[in-house]
Amino acid sequence: MFQIKWIWQNLKGYRGRYIFALFSTVLLAGSALIQNLIIAEIIDKVFNPLVNNPVVTQDIINLLVSLVTVLVSFTLIRTSFAYLSLMTYEVCSQGLIFKLRNDLYKNMQKQDMAFYSTNRTGDLMTRLTGDMDMVRHTVSWVFRMLIDCIVLFLTTTICFIVKDALFAICLLAITPFIFAITFVFSKRVRPLYVDLREKLSQLNTCAQENISGNRVVKAFAQEDYECEKFEEKNREFKDANLKATMLWLKFLPYIDGLSQSLSVAVLLVGGAFLITGRISLGTFTLFNGLCWTLTNPMRTIGMLLNDLQRFFASASKIIELFYSRSTIVSRHDAIKKSGRAKGEISFEDVSLNLNGTEVLKNITLQIKQGETIAIMGPTGCGKTSLINLLPRFFDISSGLLSIDGIPINKLDLQYLRKSIGIATQDVFLFSETVDGNIAYGDTSLSEEDVAEFAKVASVDFISKLPQGFDTVIGERGTGLSGGQKQRIALARAIAVKPSILILDDTTSAVDLETEKYIQNQLNNLSFECTKIIVAQRISTTKRADKIVILDKGRIVQFGTHDELIHQEGYYKEVFLLQNGNEGDICG
Repeated sequence: MFQIKWIWQNLKGYRGRYIFALFSTVLLAGSALIQNLIIAEIIDKVFNPLVNNPVVTQDIINLLVSLVTVLVSFTLIRTSFAYLSLMTYEVCSQGLIFKLRNDLYKNMQKQDMAFYSTNRTGDLMTRLTGDMDMVRHTVSWVFRMLIDCIVLFLTTTICFIVKDALFAICLLAITPFIFAITFVFSKRVRPLYVDLREKLSQLNTCAQENISGNRVVKAFAQEDYECEKFEEKNREFKDANLKATMLWLKFLPYIDGLSQSLSVAVLLVGGAFLITGRISLGTFTLFNGLCWTLTNPMRTIGMLLNDLQRFFASASKIIELFYSRSTIVSRHDAIKKSGRAKGEISFEDVSLNLNGTEVLKNITLQIKQGETIAIMGPTGCGKTSLINLLPRFFDISSGLLSIDGIPINKLDLQYLRKSIGIATQDVFLFSETVDGNIAYGDTSLSEEDVAEFAKVASVDFISKLPQGFDTVIGERGTGLSGGQKQRIALARAIAVKPSILILDDTTSAVDLETEKYIQNQLNNLSFECTKIIVAQRISTTKRADKIVILDKGRIVQFGTHDELIHQEGYYKEVFLLQNGNEGDICG
């Protein structure tokens, strides 16, 4: 029952109103009997005397009018109170879900890279939408109906026993069988709903990946394959749904049949008692009228248990995400300076292990403030992993990594990351205007500043867009070329005026002339920053103050362009490959 306790904890701010709603449900359920009691009173005190004495007196008319007035007034008051109760439930449930969805989303923003590498996007979306809606449904409807059913059943039982104990016992004799069936059903259906929720997550993930990767699908003409894959996931979800539903339908006839037998019992037993004079016509009418308050709870309880199992499955997934914590956080005594960092970087015997694999080994590297460092190496050598250590996307396994002489794990995470501008080869652009994407890191930028940073990154295609900087680009930059997306991402990284600028193969998709222009602009920025450039083009690396060559997670070469082209190794091989013959070295 931890899920229910957790929901109550998060109802803070709405607890008073929710208690009122629960209490009102108890009152409304209990007051359901009053209407039938008034009708029974009318039958016994107005209509029954007329059977023996058909003379209608003024006293009988006055009594009938007064009782009917009470009945109508009570009905109006009860209906108004019921409306208020329902509105309160809805306000509380919507307020709860609003808070929970915000809290979950904020928590997701704090997660590290390991979290997103182990959790599917579709699964996270399911938790924020479908699972949340199940919680809202439970808070606003299931809990209310459970209380309503329990109170109705108990008050009706007490009323029946008070009126005629033998009649009540005859009616209630079958209820233990109904509760036994619902208990067995509840135990058997819960694992089915856990599996059903997982199948829904897989279906959402499949759809999300296909929509995000639609260009790749079309490029390889794999539409039929994707349709088959989606159909398979859809079939698995359908089968899981059917399995859970069929189990419910298997139990439903027993519950429904036993519940409906109460109506038959009222007619048989009540009719016999009425004929023998044991009970009055009013009492018989009362039992017959209140029969639904026994049958309805017993029929509804199975459906409510069905929904409760869905709730437990969904709430467990939400709670798992709610309490998920990043391993990369700011320390309680983290250093947070005003302004920007200087940009001096020191790697001292730094190593990095990811998933049991040593990605970087004993990296020692000193980068002075304002220097430009280029990093090269074969695919998988650890270039991206090395630059990912600076914004603490991953934490080092051993050694010491410092910025401005302060160990990186002692710096406030927000301060650290606001001092770093990053542009990667795998560009992600938001479904936003060009202006909004460039100013993403600093939303206070003026249009003139955005245009200036766009000029630095050679975003010269803006004039060709329908609405210039106000043009809304598609999801992930749909409609733009690879080079255009890279240049917008570069402008976004520069726009925050970082102390450390990290460019991960950012100009790989632009032509050489544009690359040369961008390099010249980067060398003449209006602010000083340390630049770390991951590249495979010699035209980019030769401008750097120092060049680092990585291989299998180690630094195997280090020096300037002129030094490395005269050393045997990876850099010289790439230089010769891109520049023709060895004579160019001497030249």
